[in-house]
Order: sequence, then structure tokens, then C-alpha cells
Amino acid sequence: MMSGRTGAARDLHINRGVPPPCGNSPAHGERKVKTSADLDSLVQALIAGEREQSLAIVARLVSGGTRSFDIVTGGVERAMAALDRKCTAEQFNLLEIMLAGRAVMAVIRELFPEDAALPDPRASVVVAVLEGDIHDIGKAILKIVLASSRFRVVDCGRDVPVAAIVAAAAESRAAAVCVSGLISSVVPQVQALKPALLRAGLEHVRVLAGGAALKQCTAGTLNVDHVGQTAFDAVSYLDSYLDSCLDPCLDPTTGGLRG
Repeated sequence: MMSGRTGAARDLHINRGVPPPCGNSPAHGERKVKTSADLDSLVQALIAGEREQSLAIVARLVSGGTRSFDIVTGGVERAMAALDRKCTAEQFNLLEIMLAGRAVMAVIRELFPEDAALPDPRASVVVAVLEGDIHDIGKAILKIVLASSRFRVVDCGRDVPVAAIVAAAAESRAAAVCVSGLISSVVPQVQALKPALLRAGLEHVRVLAGGAALKQCTAGTLNVDHVGQTAFDAVSYLDSYLDSCLDPCLDPTTGGLRG
């Protein structure tokens, strides 16, 4: 999911004081092989939902000089891609996804503490469960997938009014809003979200919907841009949307759309 873009922003906060290995010495070659093996082990530990094992492998990688960005691209991303394939083939259960998600988020928090900026964010995305619905398991999974795909996530919580979601999108200069609904009574609020964004001058913000109740509807019925069958599906849509921007539409300092 992540691009290979380079730049100073990507390198911010990611070496944690450990210089990357350099040179073409035999020792360097051995380190590369060991790093590759550790990344493979991290992928398997994350898929299995082994939180402590995953953190131990990450600590070993960081102490060996592997950059956090490379741990995400070489480990977390690959694990999420494997879960995506299972999800597509309907070979997973909710507990498996939640355990893997817990391990992934533990790794993300270890690499990028909350007081450190996410390096080179793809975009800011607002997530919320609309007013009248307090079921947020789907939102929790979506947050994990978005964060591991290098999106800056603004979580509005659950039982959130449309006006609060619009305000969060404006403040964060979000590229998209993702709403989840387990019960059908929130459909009218989903339908009201895009007009509310338009009235606020946020016509560029894409609206995505998901969850047990909402994914039974079409995008046209819900008045949204996309209905995601899974969290991975939502991220794939956002990838396509961002890739379709002819002009670099993201402000790398905020992770939001340029003004």
C-alpha cells in the first residue's frame, strides 16, 4: 500500500538515534540477511496476533539499525496484505483479525509514539460511528488498517453527530471521512453527511461507509462515494483516489489536503 517516496519528512522520528548500516562489507551483508529474516518473522508473528513476540522482534530490528519506516513497509505492510488476502477469501474470523490488529497497533505505537509525527502520511482520514450507534468494532479494525497503511487517523469515536464529523474533517483537512454502522437506523445520517460537507465547503472530502448494516446498501442509496465490504477494501479505494490526484494534493506537513 505504501509508496516508495523519499524525503526528509519520511526520515523524521524514525531512526531513534541509531544510524543505518552502510557500506558493502561482509558484515553489512550478514546484517541484511538477518534483517530480512527478522522481518519475515515479524510478518508471521503479526499474522498470528503474537503481540509480545512482535515487539521483541521490532526491538531487535531497531537495535540493529533498521529504520522504523522499513519495519513498517517490510513487516507490517506485508502482514496486513496477507490478512487482506484471507479477508478476500473469507478464510478469517473476527477474533483472528482483532488479535492481529492488537499486535499491529502495539508495533505502530512502539515505532511512532503518540508524541511523534507519523512520517510522510498518505493523508488524514476521519473515522466515526454515527449518532445512535455505539458498536465500534468495525471502526477499530479500520483504524488499524489505515494506520498501518500510513494514513493519519482522526478518531471521532462512536455515537457522533454529523456536525461533529464535519468539524473534524475541516480541522484536520481530511481527504476522506469513513463512517461505520451496525444498525440500519443510522442510514439517514449517512445520507446527510455528504450534503453537510458540501455546505461546509468540503466538497473534495470523500465519504466512505461500511459495517454490517451499511454494506448492504449501494453507494447511491447512501449518498456516499464508496461502500467498503472490508476495511482493506476502503483502503484500496483511498489508494486509488489519492493516486488519481493529478496535482500533489497532500500537504506533507499535515497529512491533509492542500488549501
